Amino acid sequence: GNIFNHEPRRPRKLLLHRREIARLRARVAERGYTLVPLRLYFRRGLAKVELGVARGKKLHDRREAIAAREARRQAERALRRSAGTTR
Repeated sequence: GNIFNHEPRRPRKLLLHRREIARLRARVAERGYTLVPLRLYFRRGLAKVELGVARGKKLHDRREAIAAREARRQAERALRRSAGTTR
């Protein structure tokens, strides 16, 4: 390609050793694991990605997180309402 037909969102190759890619694939193939980009940065004109293998939340953890988020939103709404009445 050239500057007129550049495709910025094309899939990129992950430059790792074959064994490293196989190890990551094996971990991701296990149930409940996923590959997460932890950090994306540029160095000497190349894009670098730090990858992590993470396990998803269990159902009860997810519900707790949703409940905490909802409680925080309600508290913020209450603060906004009380701040609006004092003016």
